[in-house]
Amino acid sequence: MAEGDTILRLARRFEATLLGETVTAAAPNPRGKAARVERLDGRTLEDVESHGKHLLLEFGEVSLHSHLGMSGGWHFYRPGSRWRRPRSSAWAVLSNEEWEAVQFGGPTLQVSPTARLRRNPQLTRLGPDILGEDFDPDAVIPALRADPTRGLGDALLDQHLVAGIGNIFKSEACFAARVDPWRAVGDVSDEELRKVLIAAREQMLSAAERGNRHNFQIYKRRQGACPSCRGPISSRGQGDANRTTYWCPRCQS
Repeated sequence: MAEGDTILRLARRFEATLLGETVTAAAPNPRGKAARVERLDGRTLEDVESHGKHLLLEFGEVSLHSHLGMSGGWHFYRPGSRWRRPRSSAWAVLSNEEWEAVQFGGPTLQVSPTARLRRNPQLTRLGPDILGEDFDPDAVIPALRADPTRGLGDALLDQHLVAGIGNIFKSEACFAARVDPWRAVGDVSDEELRKVLIAAREQMLSAAERGNRHNFQIYKRRQGACPSCRGPISSRGQGDANRTTYWCPRCQS
């Protein structure tokens, strides 16, 4: 699933290519979820916002809300260049004379009045954006402690508590802070929670800059060696969603 660093990187790409531009909008796939994307045709992209895993493109009185989920993606192409996926599978294309922003798949791609979107519970119930300029880890700690019996790794994925962290940086941040992701939140000190949140923010900001060149220390290194102690890395599903957590039993004891 796309995490907050991916969405921030997409927002910056939109700012560099289409912000302030009048766009041509099309929906090549008639079965796609953006059947109303034509409402954006001839409108100017006035604002771009990322919040956690959500991307908001504002065109005045109407906006486009995107959540990529596990399989969605935005691609950017020069007009006339070859796409990496079939054109018929694109749900939305926003373009000007120099760029085409093409969206494929995902659970949410919706055009709606901007005022209504700002009241959408899917957005209003989100926790603070881990990558927001005003992010304060101390403000998140009480929310993480709402259920003191909940495992730390599971709590970090709750977008109502803190928005943007996904399975990758849940594991990576706990490893960087040397905190066991299986510990109950009630047994983790404020200082440890602060270290995990700061590590997640720093790693995700770095990933937003570096993209696929970001070097993961522990994620998906099942049966590999810990980069710190050379001991074995463990992994298993955690929480109701059974999302796989990676950790080093020696370094995060």
